[in-house]
This record gives sequence, structure tokens and C-alpha cells, in this order.
Amino acid sequence: MGSADSKLNFRKAVIQLTTKTQPVEATDDAFWDQFWADTATSVQDVFALVPAAEIRAVREESPSNLATLCYKAVEKLVQGAESGCHTEKERQIILNCCRLLTRILPYIFEDPDWRGFFWSTVPGAGRGGGDEDDENARPLAESLLLAVTDLLFCPDFTVQSHRRSTVDTAEDIHSIDSCEYIWEAGVGFAHSPQPNYIHDLNRTELLKLLLTCFSEAMYLPPSSDSSNTNPWVQFFCSAENRHALPLFTSLLNVVCAYDPVGYGIPYNHLLFSDYREPLVEEAAQVLIVTLDYDSSTSSSPTVDGTTTGTAMDDVDPPGPDNLFVNYLSRIHREEDFQFILKGVARLLSNPLVQTYLPNSAKKIQFHQELLVLFWKLCDFNKKFLFFVLKSSDVLDILVPILYFLNDARADQSRVGLMHIGVFILLLLSGERNFGVRLNKPYSVRVPMDIPVFTGTHADLLIIVFHKIITSGHQRLQPLFDCLLTIVVNVSPYLKSLSMVAANKLLHLLEAFSTTWFLFSAVQNHHLVFFLLEVFNNIIQYQFDGNSNLVYAVIRKRNVFHQLANLPTDSQAIQKGLQRKKRTPEPISRTNSQEGVSMEGSRPAAPAEPGTLKTSLVATPGIDKLTEKSQVSEDGTMRSLEPESLQSSPEGNPSSAVSDGEPWSGKLDEDTALKVNRLNDKEASHPRRDRRRLSSASSSGQWTPSPDWVMSWKSKLPLQTIMRLLQVLVPQVEKICIDKGLTDESEILKFLQHGTLVGLLPVPHPILIRKYQANSGTAMWFRTYMWGVIYLRNVDPPIWYDTDVKLFEIQRV
Repeated sequence: MGSADSKLNFRKAVIQLTTKTQPVEATDDAFWDQFWADTATSVQDVFALVPAAEIRAVREESPSNLATLCYKAVEKLVQGAESGCHTEKERQIILNCCRLLTRILPYIFEDPDWRGFFWSTVPGAGRGGGDEDDENARPLAESLLLAVTDLLFCPDFTVQSHRRSTVDTAEDIHSIDSCEYIWEAGVGFAHSPQPNYIHDLNRTELLKLLLTCFSEAMYLPPSSDSSNTNPWVQFFCSAENRHALPLFTSLLNVVCAYDPVGYGIPYNHLLFSDYREPLVEEAAQVLIVTLDYDSSTSSSPTVDGTTTGTAMDDVDPPGPDNLFVNYLSRIHREEDFQFILKGVARLLSNPLVQTYLPNSAKKIQFHQELLVLFWKLCDFNKKFLFFVLKSSDVLDILVPILYFLNDARADQSRVGLMHIGVFILLLLSGERNFGVRLNKPYSVRVPMDIPVFTGTHADLLIIVFHKIITSGHQRLQPLFDCLLTIVVNVSPYLKSLSMVAANKLLHLLEAFSTTWFLFSAVQNHHLVFFLLEVFNNIIQYQFDGNSNLVYAVIRKRNVFHQLANLPTDSQAIQKGLQRKKRTPEPISRTNSQEGVSMEGSRPAAPAEPGTLKTSLVATPGIDKLTEKSQVSEDGTMRSLEPESLQSSPEGNPSSAVSDGEPWSGKLDEDTALKVNRLNDKEASHPRRDRRRLSSASSSGQWTPSPDWVMSWKSKLPLQTIMRLLQVLVPQVEKICIDKGLTDESEILKFLQHGTLVGLLPVPHPILIRKYQANSGTAMWFRTYMWGVIYLRNVDPPIWYDTDVKLFEIQRV
């Protein structure tokens, strides 16, 4: 009954607050204590008992009362942090104030006039204690953040006490070294504390409040101005926060040490509550928000990790002021890298786990946060990136990413997931080791609705990319050149493609080189350039093991001849555009198994109608995302100056991509149908994607001209392939006639033993397009990350129905 009474009293207090027209004095403790002292309200209760309309009413009609409520709640947190909250009653007050602030803060942020409120000083709240001058007073935001960080290392509240003692001799919260109270073993800490579910719950509530403080970013429209730092995050990650290092390691270790499967007992997640998972989710979200830092604008985005001594011990090294980014960039011990990589790979692979008992293993839901974290690790710590690529462990990250890409390709609510997966693969593909690792045979059988094949991880990558391009939804078209850039980057290192993957590559070339596709948008021909570059790299550098690809090229030689003889006169261009109705025939299946999908797989499903999604800002074109590097004979890379690119034989296929021309031209017949259906649907949803809106008008004016076709047709890199066909086609035809062969295995055997040494043009230098940090992707990551956090926090729905400006909330 007590719980019902306390809810009633709490509700009465809220009603009193909303109906009082006169300001209530801050000294009226009897009134203010009703909100936190006598109640035991859960966070869900607070959200139900404090309706949005009433918070807004108080904000508009009695602002001084709302200000006093916030000030008093922060004061309680500061007092709790000072005293070390030793009694159950004090702890309950702390949690109640946490919940109340979590509820109210979004309504403070949504009103521009209130946004500065927490950064104003409150009389009497000195920086160094009570008797200081008011000029030296701390802003309310700083007091709140410092109190929360102290409370996150409060013995017997959020961490295990190291003393067996009574209240009298309890540890003084200000004298403890929080580095001894790190929450979990891992980076920089070897001791794994005894799990305590009460501590986990309390940490989760405090982290939820932190995340709410940081969410002011959601209420500002997206801007490319990287000087827009989040003041909450900036202060929290500065040297003012004496717990910055232990808090960073606690968050990182809690995430990377988590094992959702535990002892592997089937259905154990249905029998026992897992108090760790909500904490791990919250920790991952707080971590990625603190690491939201635009490395493209800083002079030293990554410290290379050359420190001495322990994992991270220098107090003030050069590098970003954001200590979390700084610590992340300076992790350098192999065992720390191993711990992080194993943890992230284990969690990313969790949704793929196949068991014979349906739903018997726990599936985590925070893979998008993990992908952002992995991206930050690779972006800010190059030593970690090289460690990941040093062994086949990178494949434990690759396979889950390909699984997510394949699974989300038909779901419009998961466009952001598709982008981040592709960005990570683009970043990895800029390193030679990634291409080399892809040659490892693929034996894990993760259920995906792709053709059954026997081959390597490179085959898996190409088959999944083909599936995305031919059967994904239309919003993925801006990713096509990213997908093909990844294939180009790895192609010089691919030792032997399977027949299935070789056919997929030729199918893409066939689809992209039809006249109507080439002539229907200003940059469609770039896709053909990318694919020709893939074939050239494999033929020039990996001819010996790639008889399957060579055979496929010979079988589809007419595609290359048609490209070489592409018509350039106006009449032919118009005729080509009118052939949109006719579509290229799908690749004939040389392998009878090709149509069969893997056992246990489900087709990629579109989003359920009504699914919420958040809008994303446009991503830069591939020329802005990457810079070209040339691989020299000793394997080192040198960056190419933009001027020298103009003379490269391929021209510069990517430089003409403006940030926003839409893709027109579709692929095979069923894809064309899907795209048309999507177009009908999307016509009824005016889109926010500015890039597309601005370009719709420009593409309306653009028409292909003979000069335009000639300008790129003359640069098509067809010499190597034409020479290969010139040498091999007569030989293959002769064998077929002489031996009466109709069996492709005999032809493949002949091609395996053939050689083109001395017959091909001089090998071209290998060009790698490496990802380069830029403010466009930094803004994309910010909107994506906050969109994920917005949609994932539904219990309680912290930001739901508030006036968010960073993105739009849309229904599919």
C-alpha cells in the first residue's frame, strides 16, 4: 500500500507545482522534499506522473518554480556526493532526483530561452566550497556532472566498498582513488569485482541521467560547423572531471567484457533477469557520445600511442582536449587490443548465433552502438586498426557486418545501419592487409539468404554486395560507389574468386553498362569504371589463381565489346534512353546451386509499416570520402596529389560526383519494379534529404550529349581485358572444336595452366582509395548516433514527443 500512497503524494506535489502561480521559495523544504524524500517511485512512475504538458506549462507560466525544482534536485545530488550517501534513505533521494532530472531536462533543452539555464551560476554555489565569492560560483551543469561522476564511484552505492566497516569509519568519497574502483577488469585494470545487481541498477540510472544531459545536441539543427562542441560533453571529458580515466576504462571494460550467453544454459535469459545488459547498453551509448569528436578539424586527430609505462599514464600529452578521445587514442598494449577486439567481435556475432532450440540463446540489440564504437576505435587509434588487420580476427568483425548489411538491405528504417557497415568496410579496405585476409576460406555457415557457395571471405563480400545492389531498396543507391570502391581496394590481393562471385561481378557490369543506365544520370558511368578497375587489378596482379573470373570474362565478352563500341551520336543516345523498358537478361546460371539460398536463412524483410526511423544528413560523395594512394613496389603507399590524377588512364571517375545527383537507371527487371513501387510510396512522403531535393531540379535540366559520352568513353580502361580476350578466345574456341568440349571444367583446367606473361600491357600502378576524415561524415555520425539513441531508449521514452531538431522522426 505504501507504494500507492507515495505515488499519490508525488502526483499531488506535481499538481501543486503546476497550479501554483506564485513562486515557491527555495527555502520551503517541506514543499520541495515531497518530490524526492518520501517517495519510492520507479523511473517509469516518474514519466507517467509528470506529463509532458505539465512540464511545458510550468516552464511557460511559472518559470521560477521550474528553475528552483532543477536547482534543488541538483543540490540533493551534490549533497549525496559530498556525504557518500551511506543510508538507504539518502540513496533513494539520489535515485528520485536522478529520475526527475532525466524527465525534465529534454523540456529545458527544447526551448532555446532555457538552454543557457544550466550554464548560469546559482548564488552561493562556489567552486571551492561554501565561503567563496559568488563570482567564483560553478554553473549548475558543472555541479550536476561532477556530482554524478562522484556518485558513480560511491562505495556501497555504485561500487563495492573496500572496507568492512560501520558508517562512522566509512570511506570518504573525496579521499578514495577511483582508479581502484574501476567497474570491470580489462584495459588498465586486472581485478574483476564481484557482480552486484543493485550497483548495476544504480549505475544504469546515473548513466541514463548523463546521457540525458548530453542530449542537448538533439535540439540543435545539423550544421557542418565543427566548432559546435557540446558543452556538457566538453566539460565531462575535461581535466575538471577527476574520474575521467577510471570512468572511461569502466565504460569500455563493462562493454567489452560482457558475455550475453553466460554459461550457455538454454533459455537462461528467460529464467533470470540480466541486470548487466541494461548497464552495458547505457555504457556503450554514453561512451560513443563522449567520443563524438570531429577528427578532421584537429591538428592531431590520433596520438600514435607511443607512450611509455603503463597503459595510459601521462597526465597531459599533446592531442585532443577531450580526455576520452585522448585515452582511447593512447591504448597500445597488445593484450588490451585483444580484449577489446574479442569483446566487440563476440557481441557483434551474438545475433548470428544459431541454436537448435529456437530463441534459446539471448540476442543483444545494441549492435549499432557497437559498430559506432568500433569505428571510433579504428578512427582514433591507428595502432588498434593495424592490430585488427594483423590477423584473421578482422574476419570476426567482417562476417557480422556482412550479415547485418544483407539482413537490413530491404528495410528502409535501417538505412543508417547499412551506411555505418559500409563505412567501416571502406576504412578497413584502405589497408593492404584487409585484402590479404579476405583470402581465408569461408567455413562458418552463418544463415544468410545468399546463394550457397564454396570459397573465401572475398566471395562472401562480393556476393553480399551484389545482393544489396540488385535487391536492396532505392535509398541505398548513393552507397553503390562506396560498395564498388571497397571491391576495387581489395581486388589486387584476391587470389582466387569462386565461380559464383565471378558471375556476380559480371552481372553487375552487364547491368551497369546497358546504354539506358549509362545515359540516364550524369555519374552512372563511374560504376563501370570501378568494375573495370576490379577486373584489371585481378588480371594484372592475380591472374594465376583466377581462372573462374577469366572464364566468366570470356563467356561475357560481348559486354566488353559493346562498351568499346558504345554509340556516341545524339540519335543513338536518345534510342538508348528509350530502351528503359527493356532490361538486361539476368546472368545465366552456370552453377546449378546458385539459386539455392543457405539453409536456415530468412529472406531480408522490409520494415513493418509504422516502424519509426530517424532522418539522416546526406553523406559526402566518394571523392570527398576518400583520397587516392598509390601502392609502390615495396608495398608502401604514397598519397597522390589531385593534379596528378587528371592524367591517370582511368581519368578520375569519382571527381565528377557532385554531393548530390540522384541515381537513376535501375538494374534487372524485379529491381526496376521494386524501385518503381518505392517511388510511388516516397512520392507521398516529402523527404528531408536535402541532397536529393536540390539535385532533383538539376538532374531535370541535364541531358546526355555526344561530347559528354566521348569525354569518358575515351578513358574506359579496356586495354588489358581486350588483350586478354584477343589472346585467349581463339585458344578456347580451338580447344572446344578440336576436342568437341562442352564441359566447362575442361576449359577451366586449360585456363588454370595458361599464362599471359609478356602478352598483357605493362601493369598499371595499384590505386587505393583510402577513407579520409571530413566534417561531412562527422556530422553524419552525430545524427546517426543520436537517432539510434533516441529510438533505443523507449523504457522510459526519454525524448519521445519533444521538439528534436537534429533529425526528423518518420514512420515507414
